[in-house]
Amino acid sequence: MTLHTPSLVSAPASTSAHSLSNKAEALSLRHRLLFLMFVGDTFAAYGGLCLAYWLRFVSPLSGIGVGAGGGSSRDFMAYQPVIALGVLFLMFGFIQQKIYDWKLLLRPRKLLPVTFKAIAFWFIIYLCTSLVLKFEPQISRVFMFYGWGMVTLTVGLWKWGFTRIIQSTGRTEQLAQRVVFVGWTPDSAELADAIQADGNHPYRINGWLRTQPSTAEGPRAFRMLGSLKELERVIEQTRPDILVVADLDLNGAALARIAKVCEIHYVNLKMLPSMFQIFVSGLCLDTISGHPLLGVEEMPIQRLTSQFLKRAFDIVGALAGLVLTAPAMLVLAFLIKREDPSGPVFYRQTRSGLRGQPFTIFKLRSMRTDAEANGAQWAQKDDPRRLRIGKFMRESNLDEVPQFWNVLKGDMSLVGPRPERPELIETFEREIQYYNHRHHVKPGITGWAQIHGLRGDTDLSERIRYDCYYIENWSVWMDIYCLLMTFVKRENAY
Repeated sequence: MTLHTPSLVSAPASTSAHSLSNKAEALSLRHRLLFLMFVGDTFAAYGGLCLAYWLRFVSPLSGIGVGAGGGSSRDFMAYQPVIALGVLFLMFGFIQQKIYDWKLLLRPRKLLPVTFKAIAFWFIIYLCTSLVLKFEPQISRVFMFYGWGMVTLTVGLWKWGFTRIIQSTGRTEQLAQRVVFVGWTPDSAELADAIQADGNHPYRINGWLRTQPSTAEGPRAFRMLGSLKELERVIEQTRPDILVVADLDLNGAALARIAKVCEIHYVNLKMLPSMFQIFVSGLCLDTISGHPLLGVEEMPIQRLTSQFLKRAFDIVGALAGLVLTAPAMLVLAFLIKREDPSGPVFYRQTRSGLRGQPFTIFKLRSMRTDAEANGAQWAQKDDPRRLRIGKFMRESNLDEVPQFWNVLKGDMSLVGPRPERPELIETFEREIQYYNHRHHVKPGITGWAQIHGLRGDTDLSERIRYDCYYIENWSVWMDIYCLLMTFVKRENAY
């Protein structure tokens, strides 16, 4: 294994496990609430369209409309495909309008206008589709207009009630992201005041770090957490989600150290626009309460639609993989037991997954039971610890087949950076630049680095570069390509 990047941080090897637990809980809460909102929107939209059907064809108002309304058009079951299509269009429109952004959970005054705008856009698409396509039975135009009104009512009431429940149950503090400022300037003061003025703001100010002795007093409204030299200690104690660099006088070495510490502790790094001339690549402009901030751009793989597609692809692929490889696993299990009856068929090991969270990985055992009696180590070419059948399994990647179960559980994906052991990561995350970027996605059974021969005892810095390329350029077709090439590329598979 070759390491090229020197450590930028000299701190105790406490890792970021402690700060990750709270962040993981907050992220899990956001995902659960967004999922509930999505399900609620689906049922509310369906209910609104059912009410529109009742108004058009059953209620006393049914006789005053014009348009299609006779014969089979009055059959509720005949309208179900039309209603289902309308719900599908609406949910797709909500996703496209980025309504399922966790920050909107705390901002009903912003959520409702965006929702009504998306519903209006949906109505136009829905109406145009009904005019162009020849449905059977023909869709009543009056039903369409009633649908617009009823869906606006039902979805609007649902979202309003949902956000009120979140606020009344005290979830706002759990959902809000904690912010720490590096340095204190008039710009940071203005931004902090704007955040503090809004009780429903999705951000909370933890405090700030002093970078210059002259700012020792600082603002009275916000806590001074320490000096910049104490950055890692402050992050470990306060566990912020976002670090905003406001001091314009920091040199490149200080900024590099800040970036490295943020990477190690999974803290998002943001900078005020005046820092734009220092960092350019990969940044996007964001706003908080009208104040612009620069930060790392959202990767395609992190978008909600992308995560949905990738998860669906994983589930289908894992199910197919388990079914197709079941006979092979039975044969290999027999051969493993015959060669080394003292050990188990399956090998379990703790690995680090999404956001560094540990999980148990499953593999078919390809080495002797005492292979790691002297501790963790890389597999090598012609490794004497391998079983005879183990050589074949590792070269053909068949030892990884049980990880289809990890994919179904949601611990892994079919394609992604290979997961490493936590005890190795404690060293890697401090010595390899950008190492923790790979933990922003689920680990995979195979990956972009693996199909290019970067596996086992190879240049780890180069492997990270390939993993980052995959994360930044992900697509479904890239996943398919990686899966296909896994059966062809066997370089360094030992």
